[in-house]
Amino acid sequence: MHTILICDDEKDIVAALKIYLEAEGYRTLAAYSGAEALETLAREDVQLVLLDVMMPVMDGITAMAKLRETSNVPVILLTAKSEDTDKVLGLNVGADDYVTKPFNPVELLARVRSQLRRYLQLGGGEVKSGVLVCGGLTLDDRTKTVTAEGESVSLTPTEFEILKLLMQHPGEVFSPGALYRRVWNDEPYGAESTVAVHIRHLREKLEIDPAHPRYIKAVWGQGYKLEKRD
Repeated sequence: MHTILICDDEKDIVAALKIYLEAEGYRTLAAYSGAEALETLAREDVQLVLLDVMMPVMDGITAMAKLRETSNVPVILLTAKSEDTDKVLGLNVGADDYVTKPFNPVELLARVRSQLRRYLQLGGGEVKSGVLVCGGLTLDDRTKTVTAEGESVSLTPTEFEILKLLMQHPGEVFSPGALYRRVWNDEPYGAESTVAVHIRHLREKLEIDPAHPRYIKAVWGQGYKLEKRD
């Protein structure tokens, strides 16, 4: 049974989410501030976090940044329609996805399943393909590890899946929408900014000079590709 932490200062929202998730067989934990969420994560084995952005004591963005110092557990932000800036900021500090309030339960559960599937696969489930190499980049899908120029790199589950897709198709250009469909397994509404943030994170972790990337290239007006390198 997978455990999901729900963090929102509105108790009615937490109660509703508990009903939806527990009906699907998930175990749920509740927190009502970012600080309380971090305390819960320190003592509980959690596979996914639903995290509200606007909360007292410690907001979701601050909690997200602190969480990413020690954990790659997938995080889905809960945001209001007016919080577009916070969505981007949350993705910048390591969130994997977001759902806009008022949320559709079907959409929420689909995103939860997608993130859990990716996280658990990255954690070392069934052995799939072997090792992908591009220049100084090496991705081992068996051990779920990545090295850049011989140095180990820690990627979130979403970053790993984006890199794997690009490395499986070197030289092929993927539009933001195509990347979103393949990695998030969802329709690409608002995909461009979400994908752009994750691409930037990958460059910061993999490239010697992220401002002048050698591997992950942008093709103006079309999308992204992994440059072929021997």
